[in-house]
Amino acid sequence: MPQTPNVPLGIAIPQVFLDQPVDMELVQRFVTRAEELEYQSIWVQERLMGDTPTLEGLSLLCYAAAITKKVRLGTSVLVAPDHNPAHLAKQLSTLDNMSDGRLTIGIGLGGRLQHAQLLGGATERRARYLVESLGVMKALWEQPKASFDGYFWKLDGETMEPKPVQKPHPPVWFGGRHPNALRRAVRLGDGWMGAGSSSTEQFKQHVSILHEHLETSGRDPDTFPISKRVYIALDDDEDRAKARLREWFGRHYGNAEMGSEVTVRGSASRCVEELAEIVDAGAQMLMLNPVFEQMEHLEEFRRMFPVAVS
Repeated sequence: MPQTPNVPLGIAIPQVFLDQPVDMELVQRFVTRAEELEYQSIWVQERLMGDTPTLEGLSLLCYAAAITKKVRLGTSVLVAPDHNPAHLAKQLSTLDNMSDGRLTIGIGLGGRLQHAQLLGGATERRARYLVESLGVMKALWEQPKASFDGYFWKLDGETMEPKPVQKPHPPVWFGGRHPNALRRAVRLGDGWMGAGSSSTEQFKQHVSILHEHLETSGRDPDTFPISKRVYIALDDDEDRAKARLREWFGRHYGNAEMGSEVTVRGSASRCVEELAEIVDAGAQMLMLNPVFEQMEHLEEFRRMFPVAVS
């Protein structure tokens, strides 16, 4: 087998249940076993609407926080313009306290507007809404009496307790791949996670743009983690893996082609080669996302990756 990339390993918690009832026993076994196997982090995504059964991410992380002690907990990503920032700040601060400071916050702009009004979010000027939302949250987390003066939100001496355990706040990693989103990530964020819906070649381009902005802004790249969600399927029969991924992407995202275009699949050796390419492109952490046979993948990934990387 090719040499395994030496980077921290995160993994997505089972969250989507296409062909079975919601299985909390699976979630419990998966989360506790991930900690036993010394994964660096476990992650959820956000999908509030839709006809595929998907557990709400922050609620799921609260459950995970209650049954773990060490593994970090991450969101990848919360669509900030679909949330009220004060409510979201309270939820995230609560989760950071429940987990004793293990939260990493992934946020992004989101690309779908059809449910924004229903969710009470922004239907226009969403980029500004995102920036202001983060400003409101940081003010509530950092200031004893929060002040903020924006287009959407104004605070004048507002208080929110408890503050997050991590100071000044949990790490905020941005998603997004538009050039403006990448510039925003460097300007406002503590890190960036490449989308699972982007190919390795696209990821390389995004990392190159991020490095340009980091250099221009004078930021130390070593203090700005770059990571990537990777949809992955281990199977010596690559055609079978591809077919299963296409079916899952077709049902969950309505786009079967993504199952062919953006996934890593095949034998363990083949997958290690493709993951190494992602690491060589600049990923300092891999967040692996199996979409079926999650427990089997959880165990096999740890055999592929030495514990030392976590």
